[in-house]
Amino acid sequence: MHEPNSKYKNTIRDYYKLLDKEIGKTLKLLDDDTAISLVSDHGVKRMKGAFAVNQWLRDEGLLKINDEISNISKLENLNIDWDKTVAWAWGGYYSRIFLNVKGREKRGVVRFSEYESVRDEIAEMVKSIRGPNGEKWKTEVFYPEDIYPVANGDKPDMMVYLDELYWRAAGTLGHPSNYLPENDTGPDDAVHSEYGVFVLHLPGMDRSMIVNATIYDFAPTVLSLFGMKDVATSLRGVSLV
Repeated sequence: MHEPNSKYKNTIRDYYKLLDKEIGKTLKLLDDDTAISLVSDHGVKRMKGAFAVNQWLRDEGLLKINDEISNISKLENLNIDWDKTVAWAWGGYYSRIFLNVKGREKRGVVRFSEYESVRDEIAEMVKSIRGPNGEKWKTEVFYPEDIYPVANGDKPDMMVYLDELYWRAAGTLGHPSNYLPENDTGPDDAVHSEYGVFVLHLPGMDRSMIVNATIYDFAPTVLSLFGMKDVATSLRGVSLV
């Protein structure tokens, strides 16, 4: 969808210039004893398209809807047959899939004794999804309790990175295809990625270096800069200073 001669062709470059200018103004306000850090909580990558995950679940017989869908619709606005529904999902940069578990949901159908096998089966189905031209995707499925120290609340039963996050998940239904060229809830031509940015300049630093770090290292690093190393050592992650 790139338009070479669009009136917006320099917009992103101009915005970066504006940000650089504003950061420069801020730096002039700081003294030489101030540590400076630029941090993002996630990275960014191009978006190839969006995949209609609930529509796919319906196609696979896992989500039953009584309505005849004639317009693009949100799941919550449709008449879902919960007595025959095994799973439904939320859209977003990654998809969250929920199982309709008996005893946990009001009209659940998946018995606890079958939970693990049903979840594993659906996970394998998800990982077998191919692209619009039959190309193989590198899709990952995560179970919250396996990747978080604590998983509380109404957590999804699985979290899905479609094709290494190059495809975002669309939760709406009523599309002519499961493969959408754009986001279903508004303009968004980029997606989150796993690797964010962490830049740190310390007083007296005279050369740059590259270090391996994780998002867990940020808090211990900041606490150490504030002289709170005793607190920093109690956290997951390590201080970089």
